[in-house]
Amino acid sequence: MSTEVDYAQEIQELKRSMNAVILAHYYQESEVQDVADFVGDSLALAQAAERTEADVIVFCGVHFMAETAKILNPTRQVLLPDLKAGCSLSDRCPPAAFKVFKEKHPGAFVVSYVNSSAAVKAMSDVICTSSNAVRIVNQVPKERQILFAPDQHLGRHVMKETGRDMVLWPGSCIVHEIFSEKKLVGLKVEHPDAEVVAHPECEQSVLRHADFIGSTKALLEYVIKSPKQKFIIVTEAGILHQMKKGAPQKTFIPAPPDNGCACNECPYMRLNTMEKLWKCMKDRTPELTMPEGLREAARAPLQRMLEWSR
Repeated sequence: MSTEVDYAQEIQELKRSMNAVILAHYYQESEVQDVADFVGDSLALAQAAERTEADVIVFCGVHFMAETAKILNPTRQVLLPDLKAGCSLSDRCPPAAFKVFKEKHPGAFVVSYVNSSAAVKAMSDVICTSSNAVRIVNQVPKERQILFAPDQHLGRHVMKETGRDMVLWPGSCIVHEIFSEKKLVGLKVEHPDAEVVAHPECEQSVLRHADFIGSTKALLEYVIKSPKQKFIIVTEAGILHQMKKGAPQKTFIPAPPDNGCACNECPYMRLNTMEKLWKCMKDRTPELTMPEGLREAARAPLQRMLEWSR
């Protein structure tokens, strides 16, 4: 007769025996976030991966995040609970098509969002995240034309904030593009005392109703520090776990409303489960690897991002 595995305890024991560090994104399941050594957004996770001294990095996020960790840590083993945990933004910017796009704008300075493949990063001058995109673009020489990929909505938000004109790759996130302006307005009418906080990957029609726009980390910090007691959250619902932990007395309403649809949850992020995390650590697979030439080419723009973010 089989006994139920205590995944949390087993994972902690494996972590010690492997000298591993578990990095988890805010959009992971709450149980996964709770066993992680570090929970953060893409920038914070890249910074954590850069400074880790662990022998093994277990990345509870999506494929491009594990790639980033490997790019920065060529000698360390990087594990990802489910290699199918991809990203719609990255998938919608194939390297071959991006190469053609770049060739149409010779001499342009390429700023690529971290939600991109290692191959696209390798064709870029600098990488950015939603946390530092404005700061990064502000450091691009004024005389250079800027190509921004792959998220067009983040790109438009950055253009508005910086005043820089950019050529945008027409990509979008399947989670953030589904938020309905009509439903959001209905929620605002239903909860007139609530502030709306939104991620810049959302469409402009949605962002114009927001009281605060920011990266996942910025949204978390804002709702915890704000004197307001009620918020409508327009991003992936996984962040609500940290919001409730940071401000348990406040009310957080996910957009769209809870009507049985899980479309405000990233299907890729949710592929990582406690069982898969345990199995990947126990078996040390699946492992994220990449050719050294690609890793080295993608490292330079990532390193520039980390330097420009300090």
